[in-house]
Amino acid sequence: MHQEQDRIACSIFQQKEPSIKEFTDRLNEVEDYQHKVELASDLSRCVDMLLECLEYNVNSLDCKNCRFISNLRKKTANVIIKAKELV
Repeated sequence: MHQEQDRIACSIFQQKEPSIKEFTDRLNEVEDYQHKVELASDLSRCVDMLLECLEYNVNSLDCKNCRFISNLRKKTANVIIKAKELV
């Protein structure tokens, strides 16, 4: 994920990226499913901040890339959260 961070020239993205990466890394490491759901919820809230960015510019490639990556992360978090409902 560091390559995206290097390519997206946005202070908001770069400020949130370390937290998002930490949640993602912890999600991949933890085995307890309830803990995974909690981390996925945290990840989702953090990603929402990027998806709701007031400085989003439809003409900016950095903004488009940030939104694309953030949407993927949001979907990943939602899959983990939804899977709990199936258990």
